[in-house]
Amino acid sequence: MSALLAPTSIDKPWLKSYPEGVPATVKVDSYRSLVALLEEAFRKHAHRDAAICMGQRLTFRQMDELSQALGAWLQSKGLERGSRVAIMMPNVLQYMVAIAAILRAGYTVVNVNPLYTPRELEHQLKDSGARAIIVLENFAATLEEVVERTEVRHVLLTGLGDLLSWWKGPLINFAVRHLKKMVPEYRLPLGQERSVTRFGQALDAGSRLHLRPVDLGPDDVAFLQYTGGTTGVSKGATLLHRNVVANILQSEAWFSPMLRQRGDKPMTTVCALPLYHIFALTACYMLGARQGMTNLLIPNPRDIPGFVATLREHRVHMFPAVNTLFNALANDPGFARLDFSELLISNGGGMAVQQATAEKWLKITGCPVVEGYGLSETSPVATVNRVDVHDFNGSIGLPVPNTEIAIRDDEGRDMPLGERGEICIRGPQVMAGYWNRPDETAKVMHEDGFFKSGDIGVMDEQGYVRIVDRKKDMILVSGFNVYPTEIEQVVSLHPGVLECAAVGIPDERSGEAVKLYVVKQDPALAEEDLAIYCQQQFTAYKRPKYIEFRDELPKSNVGKILRRELRSGAA
Repeated sequence: MSALLAPTSIDKPWLKSYPEGVPATVKVDSYRSLVALLEEAFRKHAHRDAAICMGQRLTFRQMDELSQALGAWLQSKGLERGSRVAIMMPNVLQYMVAIAAILRAGYTVVNVNPLYTPRELEHQLKDSGARAIIVLENFAATLEEVVERTEVRHVLLTGLGDLLSWWKGPLINFAVRHLKKMVPEYRLPLGQERSVTRFGQALDAGSRLHLRPVDLGPDDVAFLQYTGGTTGVSKGATLLHRNVVANILQSEAWFSPMLRQRGDKPMTTVCALPLYHIFALTACYMLGARQGMTNLLIPNPRDIPGFVATLREHRVHMFPAVNTLFNALANDPGFARLDFSELLISNGGGMAVQQATAEKWLKITGCPVVEGYGLSETSPVATVNRVDVHDFNGSIGLPVPNTEIAIRDDEGRDMPLGERGEICIRGPQVMAGYWNRPDETAKVMHEDGFFKSGDIGVMDEQGYVRIVDRKKDMILVSGFNVYPTEIEQVVSLHPGVLECAAVGIPDERSGEAVKLYVVKQDPALAEEDLAIYCQQQFTAYKRPKYIEFRDELPKSNVGKILRRELRSGAA
């Protein structure tokens, strides 16, 4: 086979670039289910803290007991095996308990963004067929607007102080009277066929019940992980137990050179990304359980001063985040005064990590941002850069163990190394399909099992993959392709720029033109300054024709800059 051919199941150029100690394959079927993995973690790490949130601590033993009680309560409601149970909360301790409880009871977790509008929430509850929901009372009003039009029959309502403020030992010490004193009542008016129960009441009742073990296997559905809807109606990626187990073990193997440095010493991972997002779900919750890490839960990462104050109280070892969060922290004066002497891994994903941000982060923390790539459909990790390399290379790294990447054209043909095409992924972490949407599943799957990511990328001779952009974000200027990520990466290096986004807008002369939105780092930065800079950096057709300064850019709750909102506003 020619060295110029794109990788197939036979030709895997990335393997020669693997760091020492990372295997090409791992035994991804080591556990029959996530429940087996979690229950092992509960036993092995019983005395360690599983999570810390707003001063409250939850040990793995407590997580074990609480999830047993909550799981038993859910089973007492008569839900059938495989029933979908939604969770609508930010990063709080109850979330940690709820995920384990739902899985142990034999049900499927449906993670819901708590900031959804009623329309978005109704779609997800209807599409998933959720029969129960666990919701933080702050967001119950949204649920109230739509619940009557869904199949939800059981609402479990919780408040921020519901879980451990009165924890004294065995579950029998949970008392509903304490709950009523601490948490204001929110009465959710429902029809007679629906019930509302307080979280503490469910734990109290469940502690007197027995959790019936469920013989879950690799092909049972663990999560319905809904896509952001950026390419159409939001769809539920069906993640089986074996998909998520595989990705935990793949991620563990990839980071093992750094994790081994701690030996058996406890570690803390920063969980600022929301647990309803697949990145935090796998990289924080699941990998954390497997490794016996403490998840430092951050309910509101947009409160940077509060976030920094929390970090000041802990030594952290792993820091998953998106570029916007790395950037915001790196530009906060208080952050630079923190102690990063034990930080081993800063893993970036969700969006492209920009060179300027990576360089600031490394200078402050001494720990490089290791950029990776994945999607909800891949549980999510597909590629990651080497953890032992400090230099920023702008790539999304190498395929993780047991994973193959192919770069293909629109006809499904493999492209030569160095040529652009769609990034396609095959591995045990790839979803079973979209929930109840075989037509949509067929659109994204090649017959040989490769998943079509919708992202444009290239692979070099060492197996490193570089993402160019999503197909739909590509800008066509007089017949030439312009990729927003390239524009943003370069403009973000200007010392006067805090963050930026590039989109295509209609143009009578060239079909489309590049418009650049910029948030200033330097208040004195002028449009002329950026225009001169872009003239120096880009060939004519790539240069932004329009530049607009903004106080902030629209972002998703995960921190991704929403180009579609900028595009629609400029149309």
